[in-house]
Amino acid sequence: MFSNLSKSVRQYMLVTFNYWNFTITDGALRMLVVLHFHGLGYSSLEIASLFLFYEFFGVVTNLIGGWLGARLGLNKTMNLGLGMQIVALSMLAVPSAMLTIPWVMAAQALSGIAKDLNKMSAKSSIKTLVPDEQQGALYKWIAILTGSKNALKGAGFFVGGLLLSLIGFKYAVLAMAAVLALVFIGSVLSLEADMGKAKTKPKFSQLFSKSESINILSAARMFLFGARDVWFVIALPIYLGTVFGWDHSMVGGFLAAWTIAYGFVQGIAPKITGKAQGKVPDGHAALLWAGGLAAVTAGIAYAVQIGWQPELAIIGGLMLFGAIFAVNSSLHSYLIVSYAKGDGVSLDVGFYYMANAMGRLIGTILSGWVFQMAGLAACLWVSFAFLALTTLISLKLPKVPQVKTA
Repeated sequence: MFSNLSKSVRQYMLVTFNYWNFTITDGALRMLVVLHFHGLGYSSLEIASLFLFYEFFGVVTNLIGGWLGARLGLNKTMNLGLGMQIVALSMLAVPSAMLTIPWVMAAQALSGIAKDLNKMSAKSSIKTLVPDEQQGALYKWIAILTGSKNALKGAGFFVGGLLLSLIGFKYAVLAMAAVLALVFIGSVLSLEADMGKAKTKPKFSQLFSKSESINILSAARMFLFGARDVWFVIALPIYLGTVFGWDHSMVGGFLAAWTIAYGFVQGIAPKITGKAQGKVPDGHAALLWAGGLAAVTAGIAYAVQIGWQPELAIIGGLMLFGAIFAVNSSLHSYLIVSYAKGDGVSLDVGFYYMANAMGRLIGTILSGWVFQMAGLAACLWVSFAFLALTTLISLKLPKVPQVKTA
């Protein structure tokens, strides 16, 4: 049956299979590290520090990875990401005495590089498999890939907790490394060698995008993801545990369920934004959805500040925030692939996801610092400020007529 499918569909399925397997291990590893080191007595802020290199190297990787993908081919960068994740997991399978903070941070740095090589390769490859005139199909495929990634990352949180309780930290990371090794072998044998490879070798000086629309979208993306992580990454888990009195399993389970729901909404974003009426989104759609998210965040921030029904405001508000944020993220993911040049697509996509990683890094740092200094309400007001900037930047995104799609 698989052999009867078209070549482009088979390649898309292989890319997606690689991405899915990687994503589950990425989510599971995060939960394993959080739960294991929490059990060793590390504070939440100390645990968060373990992920700073993971985010920092994402900035560097997306920038250089896009250039590598254009020169070497996306199959090589995807396989390199899989291989590096196997090494990162193996690094954590050492005796407990060797699991020092520097060692774990180094493994997380390697995992961060691997994750962004894999993501950049997967997103870029779709551009090479879908004809330019089929924008509706491109939007649908991007939304499915992006949504499934976040749903599976949430599932990975559950997998990490389950493996930790059943076989322990060491054997959990070894089991995931073994599964990825099989995926890696299949990927090396099956992915096309020239997928995403530029016809002309791009120079290192071409790392920074020359496209105004991509630069604008990248700036909007940076503040969008900074707005999420400034309250979600560190501040929210600590707040749920210390103020609401939730235990660690409740916090982890809630965040996992939220991430799965968030991924589901991303996957159906084309239906929400009008694809059923034959429309594909443009810069105006991104502007409207960013403005709506800013308004919702301001409402949550005000409710928390005045102490109005804190659990309802935060839990209910987080659900609404997640749904609208998911549509924003899916819109951006479509627009970057649509804007990107067909030849050497990974250069543009890599630059864009560099901005995404920079937003996550800024949000992670501010989440710990602002929460420690001024509390959750302050984190939410910073989030609102970032979303207001996202909305203002989105005013400059290209507006094109809505076109009918197949």
